[in-house]
Amino acid sequence: MIPNHPREYMATLEHELGSDIESDLPGPHTLLRWYRTMVTARNIDDREAKLYKQGKVFFLIAGAGHEAIQVALADFLRPGSDWFCLYYRDRALALALGVPPMEQLLQGMGAEADPASGGRQMPAHFSDERLNIVSASSPTGTQFLHAVGCAEAGLRASRSPELRNHVGSFADDEIVLCTAGDGTTSQGEFWEALNTACNLKLPILFLIEDNEYAISVPVEVQTAGGNVSRLLTGFPDLKILECDGTDLLESHRAARKAVEWCRDRRGPAVLHAHTTRPYSHSGSDDETAYRSPAEREAQDRRDPLRKARRLLTDIGVATPEELDRMEADVGAAVAAAADQALEHPQPPADTATKWLYSETVDPTGRDFDTEDRPVFADDRPLTMVDLLNRCLRSEMERDPRIIVFGQDVADASREEALGQVKGKGGVFKVTHGLQADFGSNRVYNAPLAEANIIGRAIGMASRGLKPVAEIQFVDYIWPAFMQIRNELATMRYRSAGKWAAPVVVRTTYGGYIKGGIYHSQTAPTLFAHTHGLRVVLPSNALDANGLLRTAIRCDDPVMFLEHKHLYRQVHNKGADPGPDYMIPFGKAKVVRGGRDLTVVTCGALVKRTMDAARVAEKRHGVSTEVIDLRSLSPLDMETIGDSVRRTNKVMVAYEDALSWGIGSEIAALIADELFPWLDGPVRRVAALDTWVAFSPRLEEAILPQADDVLEGILGLAGY
Repeated sequence: MIPNHPREYMATLEHELGSDIESDLPGPHTLLRWYRTMVTARNIDDREAKLYKQGKVFFLIAGAGHEAIQVALADFLRPGSDWFCLYYRDRALALALGVPPMEQLLQGMGAEADPASGGRQMPAHFSDERLNIVSASSPTGTQFLHAVGCAEAGLRASRSPELRNHVGSFADDEIVLCTAGDGTTSQGEFWEALNTACNLKLPILFLIEDNEYAISVPVEVQTAGGNVSRLLTGFPDLKILECDGTDLLESHRAARKAVEWCRDRRGPAVLHAHTTRPYSHSGSDDETAYRSPAEREAQDRRDPLRKARRLLTDIGVATPEELDRMEADVGAAVAAAADQALEHPQPPADTATKWLYSETVDPTGRDFDTEDRPVFADDRPLTMVDLLNRCLRSEMERDPRIIVFGQDVADASREEALGQVKGKGGVFKVTHGLQADFGSNRVYNAPLAEANIIGRAIGMASRGLKPVAEIQFVDYIWPAFMQIRNELATMRYRSAGKWAAPVVVRTTYGGYIKGGIYHSQTAPTLFAHTHGLRVVLPSNALDANGLLRTAIRCDDPVMFLEHKHLYRQVHNKGADPGPDYMIPFGKAKVVRGGRDLTVVTCGALVKRTMDAARVAEKRHGVSTEVIDLRSLSPLDMETIGDSVRRTNKVMVAYEDALSWGIGSEIAALIADELFPWLDGPVRRVAALDTWVAFSPRLEEAILPQADDVLEGILGLAGY
């Protein structure tokens, strides 16, 4: 028999908790429900361990020891209204939010039916678009900034009635829960996330589940002083709560205070729950190699299941026999779910590349090709900067979901300065005037932290916004490369198409500016080698306008590379083609016709190649066809093939270093696909295999010049 708040139950709770009895303490039915969830989570861990030994589950990661804080916290959460960025120890929390055992087991088996990832992710990488659980990944700490972006999307929506209709399941009192282990707080993105969360007073609850180990590294080695909460006291508006995360009632009290703080819009909160890890880090780890028997025995005494069972029997919620029956029922149910999950097949081999890109919006298709239908208001030539700005302006007028942010992109962060100053609008003025026209809720500056910018953009995109994020120089994008490669590019693929991150990342690149080592990199190869990204690099103002519009309107993440040297060149100016001018990705352009050979190029090398081709024809009668790629991913091999089959000779000219650059891949594709039509080797002209130096003489020697292209053309032509 289960009592319903009998007098003796309350009296026992008062004895357990002292005199601080609150009106909303969990009732016996709630405690039993929590315990069932905890037992279910532990049974899934144990069942997967057995299946792992049998080779039927392919990786093992357990949530054991974290169950109490998770079920207690879940009591205050609203799946489908609140938003969740979880991590791999959150099995009990996922169960409490509504992810059933069957779905969790399917993931460990890599089954096609796994709704979280379709067999693409390891187990315990939770994702459910119905519950607002954003697709989790393996890199530790990346989710902190996604949570900031999720909360920021809600903040922007709360300030804009027009935007509310476009943000997924918006609620005025929503919160974002972001969970992580104690070791993850060593990541810089944790501190970046706290900085922005406090700066914007975002309603984010950071749950730190501190089991005292990051694989084999104990907390005192990870964290100065061995306690991250003590390091956080200087953050304004941050509520910091610590609790014994193995104790249900203490966890419940702390969780209630943390959630109330966030729902009341008083700022973010950190709930630091001290948990245990009774199992090794993963199936690949053996904790007996670094934890003493005495330490493991002490940990076992704090096992949250053991403590919860004792609480339930001590206060008369259930007898040991009743709990035995419950545990047996749960074990049988999990075993049955595992047997059922084992019947599901793995994904077919022909689906290996599915969901790399949008399955419904094709930026290479006709819907994005209006290149032959420009609507010029006048013929006034404008620079690339001008036409990029006009594209951003017209797209922001068309689509209220577009948010523009980054380093120095605003006209002025201090509102009182607007109207008194001319405005910054980016170091190259591409975003000039946008904040003045569209307001600080849609155009604003970000901290000098590149991962912060990209991570937040991913979180905003997961809620339906269309962030256009600017990284000032590609030379400094590398702190964000984890977010770009492991998060932005994988979001759709790893979630089997359930989540997307259609972020446009604008960044400047390239030399010929006397920028030295740290302002002259190109780097397109690394982005083009990242599956799931679209990579675009226009060579002139008109193309920049049409390609940026395609980037914004498509549903894939896009790296939009803008060459600094080309921003204000006279030779590449163009008239404004109107608000619907688009150039599809993967459509190269023959910018100069020719008979004798083909040069495939892009970016700043287009002008140099054109100059070299004119000299070659004038002096030697060599007719050179020049192809401007315009995008690298996708690559237009059809246009290249058509040209090479006519000219029978080809050279690739590019600004990046010769070795391991884009020219190597293009040359390999040409040799592989077009060898029968080649009358000579595929040549390359590129930069030297070194950094771009500051000295004008060195820069000229390092970067490919028109004379280098001319020499390559004449050599290929037999001169």
